[in-house]
Amino acid sequence: MTRSDIADIFVSLKRDLERVARRIVRSGDIDDIVQETFVRSYEANLDRPIRHPRAFMLKTARNLALNHVDLSDQRLVDSLDAMVDIDFVARTPSLERQVESRERFLMFCRAVRELPLQCRRAFILKKVYGLSQKEIAEYLGISESTVEKHVAKGILGCWTYLEARGLAPAFATCAQPAKAARDG
Repeated sequence: MTRSDIADIFVSLKRDLERVARRIVRSGDIDDIVQETFVRSYEANLDRPIRHPRAFMLKTARNLALNHVDLSDQRLVDSLDAMVDIDFVARTPSLERQVESRERFLMFCRAVRELPLQCRRAFILKKVYGLSQKEIAEYLGISESTVEKHVAKGILGCWTYLEARGLAPAFATCAQPAKAARDG
């Protein structure tokens, strides 16, 4: 397959590639994903002709978008970890409380990671970044009702995860609504 063939196929698929990326990442990242898809496809074709360029490009766009989300999630956890590490000893009366707090935080992060992707996104945007349901709905391209359901599912999912590990009482003050939703 020639270089111009790859370019022609890319141009004809550009809207489909944008649509694939839009389902996974926020609007500001779509162009980067699409451009990277072209670069990766072009380079792959230099090594060995691509037999099914349409499928290859669509799959590449999807994988790049998913990798982008994974990296964003990891950056969030890393930045939250960094906040926990900031001169914490000076602000806490005991090392034991510091360690206990960090363990609870890390367990909560694990609970959040277990949530389904869309649910996790909505939950993090609401509980970590404090965005409104309307802002989250616009950002993720879903309805406000769906955001509300994802956040509620996230609270319940985290509570269930922590409860299964005998840690729910440590989070009882922040998770009472989840328990009421589950029991009600």
